Amino acid sequence: MAREKKVARPTKRSEYGIEFATRQAQVGWTDLCATIRGPLADAWDFLTRTPLAETPTNYPLKGALGTITRDGAVHQRWQHKPTLKGDARIWFYVDGQVVHLEQVHTHHPNATK
Repeated sequence: MAREKKVARPTKRSEYGIEFATRQAQVGWTDLCATIRGPLADAWDFLTRTPLAETPTNYPLKGALGTITRDGAVHQRWQHKPTLKGDARIWFYVDGQVVHLEQVHTHHPNATK
């Protein structure tokens, strides 16, 4: 019998889907899964339900980092911290009902220090 593949978590109609916008984000996500699995599962839940809610751990970036252009469209870039005191950061933008993970950092990115 062939090895079973993981089943992707379905989203409700009111929830957002999550997609990788870059290869770096996919690699960073895999690295975070290995180190902070529980908080990353909580981040998944937050990002599928309320990605545009401003909180101490989720907010739009400012200045030159505040926007990103993809396929000719300008989007507001957000930052999510999977843990309040940790250094990991998830940079994303929202287009429709999809959260696009643009950069996933295991440590505080130099650009925002």
